[in-house]
Amino acid sequence: MPERARSDNSSGPIRAASTGQLRSARKLLQRKQRLARGQFLVEGPQAVREALAAGLVDTVFVTEAAAQRHPELVVDDSYLLAAEQLQTLADTDSPQGIVAIARADEVSLDRALGEAPQLVVICAQIRDPGNAGTVIRCADAFGADAVVLTESSVELTNPKVVRASVGSLFHLPIVTGIDLARAVDACRTRGMQILAADGGSADRLDLLQASGELAAPTAWILGNEAWGLRAEAAALADRSVGIPIWGRAESLNLATAASVCLYQSAAAQRAAHD
Repeated sequence: MPERARSDNSSGPIRAASTGQLRSARKLLQRKQRLARGQFLVEGPQAVREALAAGLVDTVFVTEAAAQRHPELVVDDSYLLAAEQLQTLADTDSPQGIVAIARADEVSLDRALGEAPQLVVICAQIRDPGNAGTVIRCADAFGADAVVLTESSVELTNPKVVRASVGSLFHLPIVTGIDLARAVDACRTRGMQILAADGGSADRLDLLQASGELAAPTAWILGNEAWGLRAEAAALADRSVGIPIWGRAESLNLATAASVCLYQSAAAQRAAHD
């Protein structure tokens, strides 16, 4: 593949990726390679943009068409790939022409929580990558301070998690592999109330919001998609809270329930400080 000129003409032509570079990047589709190398693949212009802003990108692979559409994402360590080559790095059927190799940013629990967190999400053994990525996106949207993925949760750098977060995983600290009880204790020692989202609870989210109790610093525990919140996990919380359903749906899925709980908490906290 011949070299092509950069669309912004800022740093000379983009070099064609070598076979070795492409082969090495493809290995990051394997979990063990991601963990061993501390790197993962980021797909799509929005996610790559956020990874670049976070200073975590090592390499960008881009098609000529995508380089023309997104010249701001063509950095010094960028390499051209044909569309069919880039497809082999993508997790989607119709990739948008750009994939980056990013460095994993390991975050300690203390660093993530800081001294006075206001809103934290604790995901207790969430296994579905789409749900995990969407919860991270919701946490980012509603201004959460941190997300915790406890032991036995899906791997943060799983391509489907990265894609579902749409770049939000680069916006807030995310702690992985932490024991649930340890995460809860760390939040409680920082003055947070611990609420467990449980659809079967008699304590209703709307009533807590009306009483003003949601305005307090809050850590939400979210349970697994298949079996919900186990009794031992719910026992760690100060109280369990259910989202009232007034229609005919049996229940809400995990990501939807997370978005409702986080929105209500964030809105209550902001109203209390206005």
